[in-house]
Amino acid sequence: MTKNKKIWSWAFYDWANSAFSTTVVAGFFPIFFGAYWADPTDVNQSTLLLGIANSVASIIIALISPILGAIADCASAKKKFLITFSFLGMTMTGALWFVGHGEWELAVFVYIMASIGFMSGNIFYDSLLPIVAERNELDYVSSFGYGLGYLGGGLLFLINVLMYLYPNWFGIPDPTTAVRISFVTVAFWWAIFTIPIILYVPESKNYGHISLIDAVSKGFQQIANTIRQIRAMKIIGRYLIAYWLYIDGVDTIIKMAVKAASSPEYGFESSDLIIALLMVQFIAFPSAIGYSWFGKKIGTKNAVFVAIGGYALATFLGYYMSERIHFFCLAALIGIFQGGIQALSRSLYARLIPKNMEAEFFGFYNMLGKFASVIGPLLMGWITVLTGSVRFGILSILILFIAGGGLLRGVDFKEGERIALNFRKN
Repeated sequence: MTKNKKIWSWAFYDWANSAFSTTVVAGFFPIFFGAYWADPTDVNQSTLLLGIANSVASIIIALISPILGAIADCASAKKKFLITFSFLGMTMTGALWFVGHGEWELAVFVYIMASIGFMSGNIFYDSLLPIVAERNELDYVSSFGYGLGYLGGGLLFLINVLMYLYPNWFGIPDPTTAVRISFVTVAFWWAIFTIPIILYVPESKNYGHISLIDAVSKGFQQIANTIRQIRAMKIIGRYLIAYWLYIDGVDTIIKMAVKAASSPEYGFESSDLIIALLMVQFIAFPSAIGYSWFGKKIGTKNAVFVAIGGYALATFLGYYMSERIHFFCLAALIGIFQGGIQALSRSLYARLIPKNMEAEFFGFYNMLGKFASVIGPLLMGWITVLTGSVRFGILSILILFIAGGGLLRGVDFKEGERIALNFRKN
């Protein structure tokens, strides 16, 4: 097995499941939920229900991800967990086809289960990164995965958008059926491109043969140990807090930008929002890969600083946005930095993790990622209500980028790597 085959196989899982985050989460589910499953005359209610669904899924994953990660490490079961949760996600995504008109309760349940499968699978996908890549390859391989993800998710989303806009091209009777079929295409896309990581990515053994019950017991013990280690390894703790703050800002921009742009204060059309989403996907593909080269030139930590600065600039300029061209330019700016900040943040963290504890530590990493977008949306919403302007709400997100960047500045990654390497010898 060549190293390239392992890397490509690992990265293709991002290509596979990114279809869910684009077509389902960011694209069609929010629109279809309000227009088809919930009451289309009560926008506030459908928005609240969708918000609750997203929050419930995120909270569940945030609570169980460290436990799952610890168990996977103990039982050497990263791939088994990845397959299990991927199957849950793709099955539930395809099941959206069977949810009938007005059945919002069932739609919420199926969506939450699909989201749990998607987010849980990512824990074990991330934890395989240090296995497929050497330490000096982490930036490139992590960026390559994100890049393929943006390309794959963007390509299927483009096809799904064309299915929706021109259903007769595909022999589909109407746009509603096109959206329902789109959910099925995501499930098949996810399933097909998950095959390479199952076949060609190895997993090192830790404890040898161990029963599930013993793995659960050891997993809980390991969580307590991990918490103590994070407290002792202050560099990891400082980085996780910094990451939580600035990625909260990133996730808030990702999840709230479309909602803000469609508000009466900005008033952009649905077609503008779809174009902007596609722009971000296809710009983020080469940018994510190119950003690893940029990180190599100026240092990974410095490259993350630049990306935080790019997001801060986009947030600041969002206050003054008034024309469609402004909106598209900001979408392009976000696309340049979005993949880079996600990929290099992941590879920075991978450097700090002791061997055979990848899933456990990435469980905490993903837990913080899921608890992200808690402060940002609340801050943005509170400032919007307080000032009566969504523009000031967007501007308030600058606080998260400034605080996260300030904490990141004090993280000594060289010392953190030394500690992780020494830990491996024990």
